[in-house]
Amino acid sequence: MSVPELDRGTIAADNSGAEPARSAAQDSSPPRSMRPLIMRLHFYAGILVAPFLLIATISGGLYAIAPTLEQVLYRDLLHVDSTGPALPVAEQVRAAQQLRPDLTVSAVRPASEVGETTRVLFTDPPLGESERTAVFIDPATASSTGQSVVYGSSSALPVRTWISQLHRHLHLGEPGRIYSELAASWLWVIALGGVYLWVQRYRTQRIRTRQSARLLTFDRGARGRNRTLGWHGATGLWIAVGSIFLSATGLTWSTYAGANVGELRTALSWTTPTLDTTLGVSDTAPAAGGHDGHDGHDGHTAAVADTGALDRNIGALDRVLAAAAEHRVTEHVEMSIPADGHTAVTVTETRQPWQFVTDAVAIDPATGAVTATNTFADWPLAAQLTTWGIALHMGILFGLLNQLVLLALAVALGTVIVRGYQLWWQRRPTRGSRRVARPPLRGTWRRLHPVTVVAVVAAAVTVGWFAPLLGLSLLAFLLVDVAVGLLRRRRSPEHSPEGTSATG
Repeated sequence: MSVPELDRGTIAADNSGAEPARSAAQDSSPPRSMRPLIMRLHFYAGILVAPFLLIATISGGLYAIAPTLEQVLYRDLLHVDSTGPALPVAEQVRAAQQLRPDLTVSAVRPASEVGETTRVLFTDPPLGESERTAVFIDPATASSTGQSVVYGSSSALPVRTWISQLHRHLHLGEPGRIYSELAASWLWVIALGGVYLWVQRYRTQRIRTRQSARLLTFDRGARGRNRTLGWHGATGLWIAVGSIFLSATGLTWSTYAGANVGELRTALSWTTPTLDTTLGVSDTAPAAGGHDGHDGHDGHTAAVADTGALDRNIGALDRVLAAAAEHRVTEHVEMSIPADGHTAVTVTETRQPWQFVTDAVAIDPATGAVTATNTFADWPLAAQLTTWGIALHMGILFGLLNQLVLLALAVALGTVIVRGYQLWWQRRPTRGSRRVARPPLRGTWRRLHPVTVVAVVAAAVTVGWFAPLLGLSLLAFLLVDVAVGLLRRRRSPEHSPEGTSATG
């Protein structure tokens, strides 16, 4: 839920739409209640942060269905009608090399099913970070179906990449990521605050009217602001868990909060293990920190190619693939192709629908011996949950079902945000010079127990440190609110409730 509404005990909704006079006596909240404070925070966050949330919601809904769009839009690249037996992977890679002799091959994704193409990946220095050139090969004929630039560890094609970058930073680069981190930082706060306010309203209605109140549904017979409030509150409650999930997983790859998440995971040994590819080393080492990204930002750093070693490694790909299968690293995999004779070939299972493990092995291409393994079952639980959470956020974990649920969540969240602004508009005065609805009552801090105030401040400082954009924007809200309160107090000192600052 985004923009709050006061219940009937706070502001009466008459048919004229006029905004009644307000005073502390009109607030129906019990003494020491957190409701006024949460109401005011929910209001400011909804008004000022909701535009960022709406942009992230629309772009996120598009990104949710991007994997399916990719399969439809690029069908000619990804699928073939050939049904014959697949040629050796090495032969397919060499066919791709003949098409791009100017580039150095770096990896290959063999076709895992009949009708799919093999994706041969090349390092292309002029491309951007995490971008590679892919040549798509028919595994039965070694003929090419086309070429394209792909992005990240998911090897996303251009349309999916464009949508991903729209969602991540509005195509503005690193400065644009501030918008998405701000939205992710506030989403869980707004959702939890909205749930608290809606449940409190439900309980108050039951106690006062002694009649059945609506919590999970809204009154279809209601009109005007009450109907809008019902849509806003009930829908927000239904999607609260999903909203918090999107916020939490989104923060893991944000710029500032994501860095803190990475440091915390490193300190607690929750990082994702990495595979040591140095020949002769047979153990795995923890990652140096960091966090997974939307499509993975693995860099694919270009290396100086040893032509002879590269050719030998390509010739050993089928032996490597068979050795990986013996260790149950099969189906959808990506095989690295090192450009020297001192690095093992890695075979890593890629993220696919309904695939919950991503095992990897390092294999000596000269002998076919496994030199290191990285088994998903041995990862720390936090690393496993992070991987699943990111795949779920990206619409991959459960395939089309996952994408449809995320799309429905995006539509519902967008509806809640729009309804929130509609509530704000419907509560505006229709008489007098004022044309914008006032925020909820001031003076909320004075009504809280001192212990509660200390706890709230401590929690705000802690959360603000961990999520800096949340902390800075919260501080900005407070400063603006205090400034407005002082200004009104100077203009109308006789109106103490409206002239009191937010700090009490």
